[in-house]
Amino acid sequence: MARLILSLDNQVLAEYNMSKERYTIGRLPDNDVRIDNPAVSGHHSLIINILNDSFLEDLNSTNGTYVNGKLIKKHALQHGDVITIGHHQLRFSDEQVGDVEQDEFEKTMVIPSGQQSADQLKAAEKAAEAAALAEDSSDDIEDSYAGVKLDEEDAEALKESSTPKPKPEPEAHERTTAGVDPSAVPNALPLAKLQVLSGAFAGRELELTKALTTLGRPGVQVAAITRRAEGYYIVHVESGKEGDYPLVNGQPIGAQARKLTDNDVVQLAGVKMGFFES
Repeated sequence: MARLILSLDNQVLAEYNMSKERYTIGRLPDNDVRIDNPAVSGHHSLIINILNDSFLEDLNSTNGTYVNGKLIKKHALQHGDVITIGHHQLRFSDEQVGDVEQDEFEKTMVIPSGQQSADQLKAAEKAAEAAALAEDSSDDIEDSYAGVKLDEEDAEALKESSTPKPKPEPEAHERTTAGVDPSAVPNALPLAKLQVLSGAFAGRELELTKALTTLGRPGVQVAAITRRAEGYYIVHVESGKEGDYPLVNGQPIGAQARKLTDNDVVQLAGVKMGFFES
């Protein structure tokens, strides 16, 4: 049975089983899926289920209906489609095909470690370690101020800039794609995931539960994402063209490892993926 998963800012708010023929989405209380937000029209969108197919239609809403980032009027829904209405997202999940397509995505983009050169993977791990050490050393910069007298205004500014901001507590995960028990994952580092933003697998998600995840297409472009206590790092492994590095937020990462932060956009082997910390 198909489902709609309503979320806001990556926080799941509700789930709806698509057991009826018609579902209206909008701000007013008479909708099947109510989104009480000023950016949402009274009756914003409509989903019609015919046998095993689902069709989305915009009901002349003020702010429009988007699927995978594109404005639509009518759209045949596919498993993994992300519908954006106002500031909210509705992920369309079709359990009948979800497992098959998820496996196909992982077969296409996720490279088993046995298919990669051990030397290349070791180099990726060392690059991530070097980047983490470099970041640690930068945290000690304020020590260089020892013995230097600052006026009260500068001293206060330095104190404020060096005070770490508290991070929100990571939310518990009920399950992961790889079946990893989240209780065995260190609490110091929240689990993160990649969500495909372009191509045939748009909307698919991959949780980064392994210490080293290798992604891409051999002979085209391959990168590794390492999960360390300090955070997640992406490093170039190989490519078909010399100097053809993966992009993070539109910029090549180069030969050095790059630390990923929440909402970064990674472009690898022609596929754009969003990096999200949970």
